[in-house]
Amino acid sequence: MKLELLSPAKNLEFGREAINHGADALYIGAPAFGARAAATNSLSDVETLVNYAHLYGSKVFAAVNTLLFDDELEPAVRMIRNLYNMGVDALIVQDLGLLECDLPPIELHASTQCHNASIERIKFLESAGFKRIILARETSLDQMQDIRRNTTVDLEAFIHGALCVSYSGQCYMSQYLNDRSGNRGCCSQPCRSSYDLVTSDGRLLIKEKHLLSLKDFNASQHIDSMICAGISSFKIEGRLKDLSYVKNITAYYRQLLDSMMNDGRKPASSGKCTFLFTPDVDKTFNRGYTDYFLTQRHPMASLETQKSLGKQVGKVSTVGRYTLAVSGNEEFSNGDGLCFFDANGRLQGFLVNAVQGRTLTPNRMPDIKIGDSLWRNNDQQFEKQLQNRSAERKIGLRLLFCATKQGFCLDLTDEDGISVSQSIDAEHIVSDKPTHTSNTIVRQLAKLGDTPFSALTVTDATEGRYFLPAAILNQLRRTAIAHLQAKRIAHFHPADCPRHDQLLPYPETTLDYRANIVNQKSETFYRRHGVQSIERGLEQTHDYNNHALMTTKYCIRYELGCCLQGKSQSRPQVPLQPSDRLLLRNNGQLFRLEFDCSQCLMRIYKA
Repeated sequence: MKLELLSPAKNLEFGREAINHGADALYIGAPAFGARAAATNSLSDVETLVNYAHLYGSKVFAAVNTLLFDDELEPAVRMIRNLYNMGVDALIVQDLGLLECDLPPIELHASTQCHNASIERIKFLESAGFKRIILARETSLDQMQDIRRNTTVDLEAFIHGALCVSYSGQCYMSQYLNDRSGNRGCCSQPCRSSYDLVTSDGRLLIKEKHLLSLKDFNASQHIDSMICAGISSFKIEGRLKDLSYVKNITAYYRQLLDSMMNDGRKPASSGKCTFLFTPDVDKTFNRGYTDYFLTQRHPMASLETQKSLGKQVGKVSTVGRYTLAVSGNEEFSNGDGLCFFDANGRLQGFLVNAVQGRTLTPNRMPDIKIGDSLWRNNDQQFEKQLQNRSAERKIGLRLLFCATKQGFCLDLTDEDGISVSQSIDAEHIVSDKPTHTSNTIVRQLAKLGDTPFSALTVTDATEGRYFLPAAILNQLRRTAIAHLQAKRIAHFHPADCPRHDQLLPYPETTLDYRANIVNQKSETFYRRHGVQSIERGLEQTHDYNNHALMTTKYCIRYELGCCLQGKSQSRPQVPLQPSDRLLLRNNGQLFRLEFDCSQCLMRIYKA
């Protein structure tokens, strides 16, 4: 079983660094129609990244995962043909109208925005020709096992990063509030706003808390269980995150996955990574961590702040007029960013201007007291490490130098068994110091420098019988390496993947707005699979009356210790009765909460 670490690529630079830090695959936005409109890339940059990735046997998946209107389908297909021609390994898509278009034979992956949360849905997408399903983030380990038992399609799951509170593809809040559709790549992130929680009779229960903002996902303690459940691709969220995040989180999970390799598990790409820093997931952007619904339901919201906390570094032990001291073992540096919660529960921060042992001089003295917990959301020394070259990735190579009738030959064979042979015409000049000559030959050929290769073995089959100038040896090596790089890129070019639609009936005959159908091709696709009644998507109708703006497995009642089924693990945090009707309030807008306890779901409607 090959295990794939899948990292985000905001752009060409980020993609290269993700590969250098151990990614087996990347997902990247194309020039248009990606679910992160702020992370698009030119076709030229995508092609450059494809070649770089293929050099290591890594893959590149292009995200073309927005809903498409009728007039966008033709330009989207033209762009997809270009992506196919340049060797992109797969497309990540949401809009099934594309399956009714004249697509090239490229592998298709069903975006998590396809609402891949049930076996029936996943089996249907597999029958329609998808080669991979990206599971809903809410999928538990038990559900993963069940899906694996009932399907054969490749399964991809998120393991790290920001969490959308709504099921992906089922959130219309941003569009309702700001005419910015998350399904079209323009989410304004209303889930990160603060809200009041009020009852229908006007009682204020909670004021200005981030009631829909979740902690970040961290599945690092469950990777082995996910492998056993049938997951083969492990996805890091973050196409809008900074470069240090991509480097650090990719390196962390690379090391973690490598520690779990055995005879039945292999990395999905080539090369060995050497890291020039110690990866630490707490040191880059995070709102605190949750493993979400992988094992069991538990509190998971970041109620006090939607901002990054970073790593907890200790508690305030003394407070002076201009300084404060911190308990614990952490070391600090000038320029560190620290934060804490003030007496009103609001996140405050300051920069460190000077450090003397455990005593810190802030750039401005905060209103802080002894015993307050401190977090570091900007680790100056760690960031400096990541700003420089922080990793290298090398493909193992065996070199064999031998004599031919006309001169000499260098054979290269890499760890994947890909080989080239490069010859050079040269006079056989007998060496009077064979041992010295042989050592020189081996030393010169092993100088692989900034190439993607490192020498496993260098064998001089001539045993130093013939002298060859270093310049000629270097040229022979460089030419052979260039040919091997070209051959590797060609070797890992994806094979055609024709789509075969088995025309199985869709599990339902009636589809409402949640199917996100906004073009005629999509409607044709579903009708061809037996759907009889179709409601167009909200991106087209803008009809928000009695239509859920969010559907979430996260539950505010559970979070506050007031589960209607008595399943909350914490004590009640507010005086809330089972009969109370709840609303969220933000900037004069009211949203009605409904709780479907039979399915353990919460839905949010405009009030």
